[in-house]
Amino acid sequence: MQRLAGGVAAVSVRHGTTDLAMTATALTSVSLRPPMVLFCVHTDARLREALDEVDTWAVSILDADAKVAADRLSSPGRPAIGQLVGVDHSRGPLSGAALVDQAQGWLECRTHWIRTAGDHDVVVGEVLDASLGRTATGALVHYLGRLRPLGDA
Repeated sequence: MQRLAGGVAAVSVRHGTTDLAMTATALTSVSLRPPMVLFCVHTDARLREALDEVDTWAVSILDADAKVAADRLSSPGRPAIGQLVGVDHSRGPLSGAALVDQAQGWLECRTHWIRTAGDHDVVVGEVLDASLGRTATGALVHYLGRLRPLGDA
């Protein structure tokens, strides 16, 4: 599967006063009417646990310059508190979750359903809001186990 290039996003949730975030390469559009997306999260991830209590979350579709942020949010064993220290972001008006600045676009979503699939859970959410970010920045992709910038078109 590492030979299948995939876009890189940051998924975040605001759980009480704590920001939880993760790098996701398993993010896809599910439906246009209503607009829905899905992502996959490890069953024992802190962010997954938070989704049992919080039903809104955000997606930042990372741009080619966001490798440092993506690496930070995918580091195993990172502390629960301060996950976004050093990652420039703003707060989503609907979800309260972090929107990473280095992104081509953002989504705010409400969980529609969660199902277990092996050691991951599949989370499907309805898109509540979408906005575009910087243009002509290129994309960040995951290929052969590495994050790689992909130039703009």
